[in-house]
Amino acid sequence: MLELVVIGSFFTVLFVCVILDYSILYALSAGYALFFTYGLIRGFTAMGIIKMSWDGIKTVKNILVTFLLIGMLTAVWRDCGTIPYIIYHSSGLITPSVFILMSFLLCCLISVLTGTAFGTAATIGVICMTLGNAMGINPVLAGGAILSGVFFGDRCSPMSTSALLVSELTGTDIYLNVKNMIRTSIVPFAAAGALYLVLGINHDNEPASIEIWNLFSDNFNLKGIVTLPALLIIVLCVVRVKVKKAMLVSVAAGSMISIFVQNTSPAELLKLLMAGFQSPDQQLAAMMNGGGIVSMVKVAAIVCLSSCYAGIFEKTGLLNGIRAQIAELSNKLTPYGGLLVSSVLTSMVACNQTLAIMLTHYLCKDTMPDRRQFAINLENTVVVISPLIPWSIACAVPLASVGAPVSSVLAAFYLYLLPLWNLFHQKRTGAGQLSLAASSEAKSTEAQA
Repeated sequence: MLELVVIGSFFTVLFVCVILDYSILYALSAGYALFFTYGLIRGFTAMGIIKMSWDGIKTVKNILVTFLLIGMLTAVWRDCGTIPYIIYHSSGLITPSVFILMSFLLCCLISVLTGTAFGTAATIGVICMTLGNAMGINPVLAGGAILSGVFFGDRCSPMSTSALLVSELTGTDIYLNVKNMIRTSIVPFAAAGALYLVLGINHDNEPASIEIWNLFSDNFNLKGIVTLPALLIIVLCVVRVKVKKAMLVSVAAGSMISIFVQNTSPAELLKLLMAGFQSPDQQLAAMMNGGGIVSMVKVAAIVCLSSCYAGIFEKTGLLNGIRAQIAELSNKLTPYGGLLVSSVLTSMVACNQTLAIMLTHYLCKDTMPDRRQFAINLENTVVVISPLIPWSIACAVPLASVGAPVSSVLAAFYLYLLPLWNLFHQKRTGAGQLSLAASSEAKSTEAQA
């Protein structure tokens, strides 16, 4: 009963903060106080709980480093001319009628190549959003298409950290998982693309004007070399260089181009890496201002606070009772239905994708004995549901990177359609069909080996 009171209180605080439009950091701080108090009631010492919290933070240190790089990358790509160059040369080719669909497809492509939603949002996502602003595209629709696209590859790329995490937790082969992920996403992907196409066809705005082209050409040196930071990201990720290293190389290349091509002084470069790109031209500022380490401070604080929860949950047994209730729910619904409900709850509590995946795995692993089926079901639920939670960093970071409103989650159609389609499909065909197919394929592979 105490566990339900603690979790219920946390949900209440979250709900109040969302309704009143208060910073989510208030809710997370209150949640930490609740979980800290629960630990004390259970007999743990204050120092012991602090150690649990620190252990949780240490698990996301790589994510914090990625945030640092994203902030610098989004600033330097603006200043060195990478984003202006791509906008200048593509704005005349992409019309508003297909822009939303093209944004979705481009983000899908880059996210598959790089395996990272955050990195994709910070690169091609920023480009699409900036170009959309120049064309007068509805930012909610553009943001939703970008959010859907960046998590397409985050889910099914062999280089994706979430796909690797699911593979490791379930003890399954990542490449077999990727095949099953592609198979189960065909219909949702096609349906989302059709929706974006229809919404774009009804868009009656004009392509970017000549004034927009002149604005970029007057303020930036648009030589071909300014595309080098973007090309480096793509090439290095294709050859499977770690994303953080690829981003660091891109930041370094962009910094050199800013200094030697755009004539930015070293002092100005350091300032923009920290505070973001700032243009004195109001028209240019409306499309280009942003980025910098400062833009990632809030989401980094969200990660640190929410990650403190992981150690407390594990060591205090706070979720043991909920785990039993999830098992009962799975019996009443279906294992997939129970997993879907759990994914929504864990994504709301965890506030980041990694912790949500780990919590969902912990709560539901006994409801699905087939590891391959469990792996694909995790990919079709919690991996794509986390980006739909406005206070989760899986949603906050991509939208903050591109400058899209939070309401863009309403237009992230692929992220809704994927779990719902698989819920319908498993009810219609039987949950074991994919499992049997995967098992047969695995046995065939083993026999050939």
